[in-house]
Amino acid sequence: MLNTLLHTGSEHPDLLWIVLPSLLSFVAGLSAGAFSDRVRGWLRPRREASND
Repeated sequence: MLNTLLHTGSEHPDLLWIVLPSLLSFVAGLSAGAFSDRVRGWLRPRREASND
């Protein structure tokens, strides 16, 4: 069991600087996916079909 804990890198001296950017990039990816339709609507508004 102890070998597994040591192998995970939980004692790494810079673990905070590895986990924090990973977590921030994950949250940024989720927010980009959540707002992608809204941003696409700002850049390319949908054109209404005309009855001409």
